[in-house]
Amino acid sequence: MESSDQYRRKFEIEVVRESLHFSAAHFTIFSSVSRENLHGHNFRVQAVIEAKVGEDGLVFDYSIIKDVLQNHCDALDEKLLLPENSPYLEITKSGGYVQVKFDHEVLPFLPRDVKILPVRNITVEELSEWFISQLQEDSAYKSLPIDRLSIRVASGSGQWGVSTIEHS
Repeated sequence: MESSDQYRRKFEIEVVRESLHFSAAHFTIFSSVSRENLHGHNFRVQAVIEAKVGEDGLVFDYSIIKDVLQNHCDALDEKLLLPENSPYLEITKSGGYVQVKFDHEVLPFLPRDVKILPVRNITVEELSEWFISQLQEDSAYKSLPIDRLSIRVASGSGQWGVSTIEHS
């Protein structure tokens, strides 16, 4: 194989670290009148990156991806996650609390315990998309020669949500 052929091929790098996890509470919303009870998971996060290998034998320094993912996992750890874009929730701050109105319920939470995310629901599908959006906003990520990125988020064994973005 000519060396120039090798450098046109795409390679996958899987970013899997024991530390890429967070423990968080949530409730999935099924409709305007149906939701799960508040409960928690030990979520795990992984990335699969597709890119071309350079002449130095590296795709790129993927510690950038690890660091961004780790920072966001740390920010979600030990929080109640609430979906800001849900059509079924009204989230307000009043009287020193984050108040969540759902159907006929009002649930008060301390602000320090809550992380409001710009998603429609707190599901592995939405969380995987949220992690991709966080990477896309990172200036160091923008400079990387990535062809394709997939983020996987698990809420338990065998329950993964995967979001993928293709770069041109």
